[in-house]
Amino acid sequence: MTAKLPAPVVLTGRHVRLEPLTTAHAPELFEAAGGDEEVFRWIPVAIPTTEAEMAANLTARLADPSCLPFAVIRLSTGKAVGITCYYDADAECESLEIGGTWYGRSAWRSEVNTESKLLLLHHAFDELGMGRVCWKTDHLNERSQNAIKRLGAQYEGTFRRARQRRDGSWRDSVYFSMLADEWPAARQRLTDRLAAG
Repeated sequence: MTAKLPAPVVLTGRHVRLEPLTTAHAPELFEAAGGDEEVFRWIPVAIPTTEAEMAANLTARLADPSCLPFAVIRLSTGKAVGITCYYDADAECESLEIGGTWYGRSAWRSEVNTESKLLLLHHAFDELGMGRVCWKTDHLNERSQNAIKRLGAQYEGTFRRARQRRDGSWRDSVYFSMLADEWPAARQRLTDRLAAG
């Protein structure tokens, strides 16, 4: 059976809405993070320094057949503040990856990532029937690794020299996963964290 991405949906929480990404989000995403080297430090694309470059970045992501990208909309402003994606969904293996995530600095250390991942995980496990959700990140990206661990994901291992960075150097990819039977406890922790503010 060929892997097939789930149908695009809109996922709405108390703080954020995840909606299918389009190039129409480019102006707000450029406003949120355009030209910010730290936001794009670990993303293997050219740093967008104009709205046109941001639109080209989004077009490339939309053209990737393994990717279902979402614009992350902050409900308090109604504006897009970042992107997150499903990758490599496989109904037969009951698995998918969450990745390609970035947020403008205004969303860092806020409820945005916690609720975005809560919405994605709920949809993956409770609505799509996935048995495994995974993440992978650069072995040098400690902020990403810590955020993934806080979700309740478990470290699986490190694939050495797995992917080339934008500067031509090679990264090791650190893999994490969460299984369906681990999801209820993780959901409670994430829900409690959001409620605590």
